[in-house]
Amino acid sequence: MSPTDRLSSQIEFLVETEKLKGVLRRTSPINAERRENTAEHSWTLALMAIVLAEHSNQPLDLLRVLRMLLVHDLVEIDAGDTFCYDTADAGSKAERETRAAERIFGLLPEAQANEFRQLWQEFDERASAEAAFANALDRLMPLLQNTHNGGGSWLEFGVTSEQAFDRNRHIGEGSTVLWNYAQTLLAKAQDLNFFSRANSFS
Repeated sequence: MSPTDRLSSQIEFLVETEKLKGVLRRTSPINAERRENTAEHSWTLALMAIVLAEHSNQPLDLLRVLRMLLVHDLVEIDAGDTFCYDTADAGSKAERETRAAERIFGLLPEAQANEFRQLWQEFDERASAEAAFANALDRLMPLLQNTHNGGGSWLEFGVTSEQAFDRNRHIGEGSTVLWNYAQTLLAKAQDLNFFSRANSFS
């Protein structure tokens, strides 16, 4: 591939990633009456990684964490955001996101495409200390949003406290400190009736 073709492929990929700003999630930014988009979510996670890296269970390659966080949700350009508590929609998630990864990362020059796919897969499988910590942040941020937004998407979509606990327990794989903190938030949310007694997705 010529240098001109390589640059053209990279620019095409970057233009395509602009679409992530139009993918809406189920959560809202803290104190905002609108849906968060996935690009905002990715940026917030990257900032969290810089601020909270010291709380990882294991030493981290912080740059790898940041790279992982900035690419892990790009597949939502094609696959959309799958709400983590919607078990019906989750059944097709892996297939949809795999197809999306092939197309979107495939816009890049081959070596970069392979690197980004590897980062995406590593995150998805929680296959390293970096991936475990990145996943911990990915779970912690919606928890923070919902507890600061009066229950947020938990109440809106009928999420139970048991479901929230089960979803967020993986935080401990990346950071015991953050999981202990998350448990205090979950307990407070339960005391404030921020959860549903019946899951609307069941």
